[in-house]
Parts: sequence; C-alpha cells; structure tokens
Amino acid sequence: MTRYFAFLRAINVGGHTVKMGALKQLFEGFGFNQVETFIASGNVIFETDQGSAHELENRIEAALVEALGFKSAVFLRTFQELAQITVCQPFPEDQFSQATAFNVAFLKESPDEAAIGRLMALQNEIDAFAVVGREMYWLCQVRQSESKFANTVLEKVLGQPATMRQVSTMQRFVEKYKEG
Repeated sequence: MTRYFAFLRAINVGGHTVKMGALKQLFEGFGFNQVETFIASGNVIFETDQGSAHELENRIEAALVEALGFKSAVFLRTFQELAQITVCQPFPEDQFSQATAFNVAFLKESPDEAAIGRLMALQNEIDAFAVVGREMYWLCQVRQSESKFANTVLEKVLGQPATMRQVSTMQRFVEKYKEG
C-alpha cells in the first residue's frame, strides 16, 4: 500500500465549506484505507494500492464534483516527495532569512519554459519564485496579504491548476508521518 497526501484546491475558501469529518468519510467511501485529515484546508492522508497517482487524482476529482457539487483539483504526493519539499530551499540564504512566508504550490505537471518565464517576470522586491519539478516555491518578504501575488495569478500564468500550502505545514506532515 502506498500512503498518499492529497492537497485539495478550493476547500474551505471561496464559499466551498467542507467539514473535515465529511471529507474523511468521502475518502473512506472511495475505498481508501487509514484516512485522516490534517488542518481544515483540504489535506487528506490515505493509503491505497488502487492505481497510479495520476489515475487516483482524476478519480478523486470526479468523485468530489459528484459529492460536493464543485470542482476541486487534487494533487497527490508521497511521503518521499513531501520530505524532498521540506529540504528544498531554492533561494539565496540572505533573501530566505528575511522572508515572512515560504510556500509551496503543488502543480499537476512541470511547467514549460514559457510558463516559467511568465512566472519569473512577476518577481519583485516582495515576491520571489522558483520552480522545481511539479512544485513552485514562493518566498514572500511581507505578509502574504500585502502581496499582489495569489494562487489565481499562479494558475493563470502557468496555465494549469495549483494549490498552495506553507512549507512549515509540509514539515509538520513529515514529522508526523515519518516512516519507521
């Protein structure tokens, strides 16, 4: 069995309220094992051997539309992938040490060079970006609410769905779910 960490887009934001207990029941109803939720922002941990991550993402997205009545993009990562995210720090140390927020955005696929170029054109004294595989890292020098950058901007620039989480949340996942 593989343990997956599911990061759902548009859960408990923008009027799409879903109780974590209900989300847990949905994932159990999908036939997954050891289902847990983590923080009320659409993070679900589960185990399964029912297919590839890509197949599971598509299956879960379709089932969520049917169950919830709205589309929620699903991004699956394994424990090893999360562990890699927590140690990735693609910014100069002096810039990183001054930052207020460090986030990771989960993407469906690695963006092409043109999309990365559009993203990098948005960098400024407040916002810095780095793309590593299927993740985009955002370093913000002020409170995020003071930045003009947001998930909707990211999706438009990259031309694909994304969902963002704080890297510190990923560190909490890794600490909690360390594999013996």
